[in-house]
Amino acid sequence: MGKKVFVISSSPRRNGNSDILCDQFVAGAQSAGHQVEKIFLKDKKINYCTGCGVCLNGEKSCPQKDDMADILAKMISADVIVMATPVYFYTMCGQMKTFIDRTCARYTEISNKDFYFILTAAENNKQALERTIEEFRGFTYCLDGANEKGIIYGTGAWNMGEIKKSSAMQQAFDMGKEL
Repeated sequence: MGKKVFVISSSPRRNGNSDILCDQFVAGAQSAGHQVEKIFLKDKKINYCTGCGVCLNGEKSCPQKDDMADILAKMISADVIVMATPVYFYTMCGQMKTFIDRTCARYTEISNKDFYFILTAAENNKQALERTIEEFRGFTYCLDGANEKGIIYGTGAWNMGEIKKSSAMQQAFDMGKEL
């Protein structure tokens, strides 16, 4: 039986470069028989964390009424989580950061997961994207049993669709297939 894969695309552009790589990862995973669900954060209502602390003792859920509770439930039930972001000014996009902050309500339940990270940037130097990888690692460091399995660097892609000329396309498909 295949793994349950949950893909989180944070691109503010549908069919943006990071979203295209998500689709390649999905295609690879599906070709290997895995069950895949992809969400597009742009289509979801996710409020900012207000730091109210209601969720911190585990007795109450987050009081905000948005799409985050459903998304968290999907993360908790997944075997594999893929997080994709375009890199703006050498960091993850705001949609992804807001999303990560809102996992606070149930982050202790996001345990024993394999993680893959997909990044795209106009920059050609992979080293310049390490700050963004460290942000993802800061998140997964807080999770019990988080296992970083792979990173896809989609570099040199400024305009929408430029990633299609990159070797990252095949890498994304292959990583998905080799879960």
